[in-house]
Amino acid sequence: MIDLSVEVAGLKLKNPVIVGSCGFTDSVESIKKLEEAGAGAVVLKSLFEEQIMNDVYDTMGDVNNVYAHPELGDYVRYFEEKDIVDKYLKLIKDAKKTVSIPVIASINCASFNKWVEFSSEIEKAGADGLEINLYYLPSDPTVTEHTYLNTAMNISKELKKHIKIPFALKLGYYSDTLAKDLLTISRTDVSALVLFNKPFNPDIDIDKETIISGYPYSAPSEISTSLRWIAILSDFVETDLIATTGVHHGKDVVKEILAGAKAVQMTSTLYLNSFSVIQRSLDELKSWMEKHNYKKLSDFRGKLSRKDHVIYDRVQFLKRGKGE
Repeated sequence: MIDLSVEVAGLKLKNPVIVGSCGFTDSVESIKKLEEAGAGAVVLKSLFEEQIMNDVYDTMGDVNNVYAHPELGDYVRYFEEKDIVDKYLKLIKDAKKTVSIPVIASINCASFNKWVEFSSEIEKAGADGLEINLYYLPSDPTVTEHTYLNTAMNISKELKKHIKIPFALKLGYYSDTLAKDLLTISRTDVSALVLFNKPFNPDIDIDKETIISGYPYSAPSEISTSLRWIAILSDFVETDLIATTGVHHGKDVVKEILAGAKAVQMTSTLYLNSFSVIQRSLDELKSWMEKHNYKKLSDFRGKLSRKDHVIYDRVQFLKRGKGE
């Protein structure tokens, strides 16, 4: 009997496929369909503090109006924020009443105090866990090298003081000391690391000569980044690892677990291949396990980690044979 269950970030899942934060996880109806499609858990669409501020500017009509009338700006911000946060908390409560799989909230904040404030309210609403959507692009040459690490560390330590539900950090891969940083972060009270966040990518419309949004979905080939780093990190980080970006099919789930992941997140593939890809992926995972005589996920988790396979450290292509 094949057992796909797994405990990750302190949560018990019936299988390792988590639906990542996206437009499909912002309504109870859709979340219910995802559960019926086989999802082991869902991460709700992220609550962005930045989006709240954008809504304030829209309401005020102009950014300058906010600064010209600070008291009015504070008033509008309070009610805009309250309305958006209340709707998010209602989504958590309604989802918890409707589905039996873990419901994980997700937040991205611009100010430090909001990480704690939003997290506390989310816990009270009944979320099973929390994903801290922390993304940093090192584009400012004046910022010191430890800013990203310090931010992640401070958030982790502060959240542990205020909430009891498990929380994971969803991170990017921009760091020249990535392995060291993630090891350091894993030694805090964080329940898991989600690797890696897919960034917004700009593009350029050469006809209109304007900056536009790039292609929003991940490609299957993008799995290589998380695969490499999970394989490198899984033997020494002190927390669970969850793979995301580029996980499109069952074979990708197998690969990430072989590298050392406890679970995976699927998002883009739901848009490209419909919700049915979840069950197909689980069926592929089961078939592969049966073929290789594995009964549970821990039987092969980390079997192809970096510990015995230094090829993960290679960054240059080498000639493999004649004509290559």
